[in-house]
Formats: sequence, C-alpha cells, structure tokens
Amino acid sequence: MDPFLKSSYIFILVRLLGFSTHSPLPLNPLSPSLRFTISCMFIPAGHMASAEDSKEPEWIERVRSEGAVPLLEPDNCPNGWACPPGDTFMVRGPEYLSNKVKIPGGKYLLKSLGFDWIRSSTKVGDLLSHRKHRIRKVVDEAFPTGDKPFIWAFNLQLPTKDNYSAVAYFVSTEPIQEGSLIDQFLKGDDAFRNSRLKLIANIVKGPWIVKKAVGEQAICIIGRALSCQYFISENFIEVDIDIGSSMVASAIVHLAFGYITSLTVDLAFLIESQTEAELPERILGAIRFSELKIDSAQLIEPSSYGSSGNLQASLPTRLWKSLGQGFSHLLHPGAQDSGSVSTPTTRVNGTAAHEESDGDVK
Repeated sequence: MDPFLKSSYIFILVRLLGFSTHSPLPLNPLSPSLRFTISCMFIPAGHMASAEDSKEPEWIERVRSEGAVPLLEPDNCPNGWACPPGDTFMVRGPEYLSNKVKIPGGKYLLKSLGFDWIRSSTKVGDLLSHRKHRIRKVVDEAFPTGDKPFIWAFNLQLPTKDNYSAVAYFVSTEPIQEGSLIDQFLKGDDAFRNSRLKLIANIVKGPWIVKKAVGEQAICIIGRALSCQYFISENFIEVDIDIGSSMVASAIVHLAFGYITSLTVDLAFLIESQTEAELPERILGAIRFSELKIDSAQLIEPSSYGSSGNLQASLPTRLWKSLGQGFSHLLHPGAQDSGSVSTPTTRVNGTAAHEESDGDVK
C-alpha cells in the first residue's frame, strides 16, 4: 500500500476509535460491533474468506473436497455437484390428504456431504461397509472414540457398459427423534422402506427429448419401481438402487446417458408422508450434478469392494429389451402402469451388522 494512503487510514482509524491526536483520553468511543467492522477493513480478503469457509466442521470440508467431482455453486457447476435450494421441489403440504395441495420443500432434514461418480467392471454396491471407503476413512479418523455422525448414501447403479454409479451422501446434523418417520424408516423392514422411499427428479437443463422422457418433477416410490438393497449399521445407511431392474427406467437412463455432458439434474430423496400426522413432507436431502464428463468417473477395481452381484442377464440382452420397451413408453406415455415395472426387491436384513472389509474403496 502507498505510504501516504497507509498513514491516512491509520489517522482515520485512530479518530474513529475515539482517540485524539492531542490527548490520550478517548473521545466518543464507538460500539464494539462498529469497531470490529472498521478493524475488518484492514484484514486481507483471503483471511475473511477463510473465516467464512470454516463454518462447517473440518471433517465435512475434507469429505467435500476429496471427491473426484468438485463441489461448486448451484448456478454454475460444470462437471461438478451442488446442493440445490429446497424450494425447487414440491412436496405434500400439511393438508395434502384432503386438498392435494403441495408446498415448496423448504429446509432439508440432512446436510449434503458428498458426491461420487465412479465406474467399474462390475456393479458396485455396499460401499460404506468398507473401512477404506473415502468417507469411512474421514469419519473414523475424525471420531476415533465413537459417537460418529450418521451417514446416508444413495447409490444409483446405472445400467451402462462400464457400470457407472452416481452416489449421493448426506449426514444427519441432529439426533434422530424416537418415533419420527426417519426413525421408523431406519428401524422398519424392507417392505416399509420400499413403500416409503421417494425420489423427485428434475432435468434442470438438457435436450428436449430427455426432458420429455423424464418429465417435470418426476416422482417415484423407488422400492415399488426399482430393485433396492438396504445396508444399515450403527452409523450409516446405504441404499443401492438398481436402475437396470426396470426396463422403462433403464431405457430412459440409456437415452439420458448419451447427453450426460450437457445435462443438469436435480435429485431429491424423501420419505413419503402417508398419514395426516406425518405431514407436511420434509426432504431428507437433494443433490445437483451437472455436465458430468464420462472420463471423470473414478475407476474402482473389482477386488477393492463388494459388488452387488445380482446382474440379471447379459448386458446386450438387457440393453435391447430396455430400449425396446423404454422407447415404446416414450411414444405412448399414457400406457405406463407403475405396477408393470416393479420387480422383486433383493432384501437385506437392515438391522444386521456388516462384517467389515478392508478392501480399498475410494
């Protein structure tokens, strides 16, 4: 800074803080808050930014920064992920059962934690049971004596040649209340979870044909339309969602995958409210990913993790079946029956503890 300007700033600061240049006694002292504001004028911009960034716990910042796909701003996140505003989604209002009125989603119940874009030679599943999974490693290091935060993972297993998975992670920031809908979901059986877990999907930006296929604010009870596996331990739940188990969903994903570098997608996860006491609905968490690059997906070796292992048929057979029925649905959307795309869900005892694996999962 120019010496003259520096001297001028110091003189003004001295006067504003209430000291006379001729007397050691304070004159008209300012309030502490104003003094702080003035003093901040002399703090370098980088220091101010770092103070704002330190609002989140260090372990959360670490998880968010270590993923292969970066965390960016919702309005500008090419080849990145972000947390979209809750009001982007419409959910059941307090009197929905009588008036069918939906309201903006509002504040999320969970905090967004991370996003993984991965691929492998086989379908990837049960990720969080591995000690060397990148989020498990961070949590175990940050909380070595227990009392760990509760992590949620939603693993969308895409029916693609290289077995891509898009995995969204969230964390509970408050204790789960006994008897709450979340508590019932975690303690209930797979039949209950299958009947309640809901996905809201929205194509924020993309080609017309993809928007037409998905629809605006597409809503799906995941366990009724897709095969799901639930893995629950003391401090995490992972839901592995096999998109390839539905021919219609598989066809739509195959269509969208061809445009993935130009798509911006919002996904919200919630537990459906089905009684008046459970209303209004609250969104667990949501994620936005945008313009993902195919080659940015992290390669995971099969020996490094447990695969879900329930590939139903050879890929070419499933692909052509999916494309045939899927595009038929696109041409005749009114013919869809939610029951016709359901498949038996592979059940996992949600309350059983997992045998820990030391396989290296990123």
